[in-house]
Amino acid sequence: MLAHEYDCRDKDVLIQFPVGTLGDILGWFPYAAAFAERHGAKVICSMSCLLIPLHKDAYPHMRFVTQEEQVEQNLTETAYATYYLGRFFADAENIWQPTDFRHVGLHRTAGYILGVDPTEVRPILGIPDEGRPIAEPYVVIAVQSSSACKKRNNPYGWREVIIELKARGYRVVCIDQKAEHGSGLVWTHLPHGVEDETGDRPLAERIRWLRHAAFFVGVSSGLSWLAWAAGIPVVMISGFTHPNNEFHSDFRVINWHACNSCWNDVRLRFDHKDYMWCPRHAGTDRQFECSRLITSAQVIQTINRIPEILPPPS
Repeated sequence: MLAHEYDCRDKDVLIQFPVGTLGDILGWFPYAAAFAERHGAKVICSMSCLLIPLHKDAYPHMRFVTQEEQVEQNLTETAYATYYLGRFFADAENIWQPTDFRHVGLHRTAGYILGVDPTEVRPILGIPDEGRPIAEPYVVIAVQSSSACKKRNNPYGWREVIIELKARGYRVVCIDQKAEHGSGLVWTHLPHGVEDETGDRPLAERIRWLRHAAFFVGVSSGLSWLAWAAGIPVVMISGFTHPNNEFHSDFRVINWHACNSCWNDVRLRFDHKDYMWCPRHAGTDRQFECSRLITSAQVIQTINRIPEILPPPS
């Protein structure tokens, strides 16, 4: 019988983060840092080269490698232990995750996997502050996401909110990667009246815009997580996820009188290949009602609760 007493103090421990995602990494990273502190391990984080600069200078006691460097250095063979972080939809027997992430939240699942306190912790961004990008008060928005269910499907939603913000004296800046995104006949375009700061730009540039914004308005996407990490108020508009799924925000917007939270229903499995995924009401007049029935008035009422917000014009 083989017995082993786990002790990773002063030993290399590899924590693998998936490539191609932003919000997940921002939510999971504080638990990797907590693991290093709790165990005194030499933690090696494997992640996208685009995300390493966000954390490297803020966590000098941890080592960062790309997945290519991980393979070149044969770290999965030489590390004392390896942990894989991810969203494991098909893990019915909880082999890869101690509890289903849909129960405990997208970010807190990393705490359970790594065996540390799952209490929500905001990551530290190691990007220097280069000051305000513009002098006038402004609000940052992001309207895109990877699937239609994640977007704001109220046809008047963005237009009416942008009109309200501009009437109050804010410039409204969009920092999505893509000005247009969609599939087939369903596309989301850059909203009318916003300033276009979209494109393949460094994340450091987006962090600069976020840090000095009055607040951020967005959907359940990586840029909402980046705004949370930047420490500004986040107005998150989402109906397909339960609020427990993301970080806590005092300004979360959801319509409880519509269908909601299908993403966190363990009886359903999200289909990444189906851009129009709506597991309960696809093909009916209730499709995407979770966001269609979130009105502009509801969003504006939530925005009004933000401290020091500019008042409506008299």
